[in-house]
Amino acid sequence: MSTFSTLPLVIEPSDLASRLKAPELILVDLTSTARYAEGHLPGARFVDPKRTQSGQASAPGLVPPQADLERLFGELGHREEAVYVVYDDEGGGWAGRFIWLLDVIGHRHYHYLNGGLPAWLGEGLPLSTEVPAVVGGPLPLALHEEPTASRDYLQSRLGTDDLVVWDARGPLEYSGEKVLAAKGGHVPGAINFEWTAGMDPARALRIREDIGERIAALGITPDKEIITHCQTHHRSGFTYLVAKALGYPRVKGYAGSWSEWGNHPDTPVER
Repeated sequence: MSTFSTLPLVIEPSDLASRLKAPELILVDLTSTARYAEGHLPGARFVDPKRTQSGQASAPGLVPPQADLERLFGELGHREEAVYVVYDDEGGGWAGRFIWLLDVIGHRHYHYLNGGLPAWLGEGLPLSTEVPAVVGGPLPLALHEEPTASRDYLQSRLGTDDLVVWDARGPLEYSGEKVLAAKGGHVPGAINFEWTAGMDPARALRIREDIGERIAALGITPDKEIITHCQTHHRSGFTYLVAKALGYPRVKGYAGSWSEWGNHPDTPVER
């Protein structure tokens, strides 16, 4: 049995600190090249956040090509019994997107370090500048569609009673006052709860303790299918993570996000 098996999806620095030597652990840092070089959690392997996205101009947030994912997870030493702990330094956007990618490859053994690097530092825990060696070459992966909502799927579900579209962008993007695509506004019926509103700055960017009550009051409830998005499914990595951590049974990330929806000629928009 893994030493992580009794822990919830979201763990605290003390939970991780006592398990850093666990053989099943793959610790992933999604900060930046400079921040990682300055100091990272002991044993952490750096993943450039850009490697979690396809980067294609029309919809940069789509799933990367399978060959790229097979190369990335080979470098990390991916294996069936691995337990991933993922962190960043921004409150959970990139870390949440990486957890979504783990769902895409069908791997369910993972945790998010609550508050990420700021929380670790806030507890006075040590950093390292040692860089672990790349483990191996590409390995075969099977990609799963269930964690992802395509544009066609989202469009086909609009107007149904059991769907909630969680828009993690800022209020001005949602209203259409700030336009980052050919069209401004939001997916019809979408509920706006900006990703940073779910973080507690007083607790080193940990997830707000009342996040469940706050989103339920808006209508983002566990009896619905939740499809969350932002501009490139980076900020909505956090909201995907939150819904999963709250135990919501049907959660999808719309990877195309507004960069796809807002630039497509046949997508409906509300302002």
